[in-house]
Amino acid sequence: MHLIVGLGNPGSKYADTRHNVGYRVVDRLAVRWGVSVDKRKFEGRAGGGTFRDQPVLLVKPETFMNLSGISVRAAMDFYKVEPSNLIVILDDLALPTGQIRVRPQGSAGGHNGLADVILRAGTDRICRVRIGIGQPPPMLDAVEYVLSTFRSEEKPAMETAVGEAAEAVEAILGLGVAKTMDRYNRPKDSNPEPPKTNER
Repeated sequence: MHLIVGLGNPGSKYADTRHNVGYRVVDRLAVRWGVSVDKRKFEGRAGGGTFRDQPVLLVKPETFMNLSGISVRAAMDFYKVEPSNLIVILDDLALPTGQIRVRPQGSAGGHNGLADVILRAGTDRICRVRIGIGQPPPMLDAVEYVLSTFRSEEKPAMETAVGEAAEAVEAILGLGVAKTMDRYNRPKDSNPEPPKTNER
């Protein structure tokens, strides 16, 4: 089984905030796969299904962001999921708004939710799909920023990014992490250079 976790905070107060893009991607995947993520399990909301004949479990932890690992660890233990079959979806301050980045491992990069998942999973070899939310403007605290909503001019890019992140998860499951990174880890405005035919 693959465990796919979208990080966020529970409740309508946080539903549309920058910190909850992980939840939004899980909701998008649930629609694509015909899965209902409404069962109260693992201190969160969960729903199981299949993608290309592979069993999958979608989870939205409701332990609040900084304790996300509690929910993830509970689901991993119940289904005997190895860290190699865990995919975490989260927001990223370091990436421009709407940019996607897939990584097979690494540090939490200052993200407290991912840090708790890494701590409780006992390894940083966890695949993650990061979605850029941009950096806070001057004089605005990072905590305030991640708990703010997207500006109207940012919403189209984020809607696209949520769809692309869902596609990236499907690519990881179908093609593997390396090929998914090749496909999605480039700036939004970049295009691959055309092949050169006159090289010697």
